[in-house]
Amino acid sequence: MGTVARIMTKDVKTVDPTTTVRIAAKSMKDARLGSLFVKKGAGIVGIVTDTDLVRRALASDQDLNVLTVEEIMTSPLCSIEETRTIGDAHDMMGDLGVRHLGVTKAGEVVGVISVRDLLSYYQRISEPKIAQD
Repeated sequence: MGTVARIMTKDVKTVDPTTTVRIAAKSMKDARLGSLFVKKGAGIVGIVTDTDLVRRALASDQDLNVLTVEEIMTSPLCSIEETRTIGDAHDMMGDLGVRHLGVTKAGEVVGVISVRDLLSYYQRISEPKIAQD
């Protein structure tokens, strides 16, 4: 089994904590992403995901042009070292009940891994179970 670094997304997108939810959602849509890291100064302080948008923003009936990412983000960021196995990432996501993990190298965030990344990986390595005619 490979390491997390093998399947992570390296080109991570960030937003400022004061970014409105509407702008963050549009950024996610335009970039076809399920998450954005929230960056304050030089550090990552959290993550905002498509699930955060639905459960914490849309369901709140607050004005999405005023509500900020900081108010709905998941913090602190759950993370895994890039040298850990893909199986470790799978187990960690299951144990923590999250769909995205920040990937770190020596404590610095260098990427992100999502449930979709795991699914794609397992599809590639598994043999078809159903015979096709």
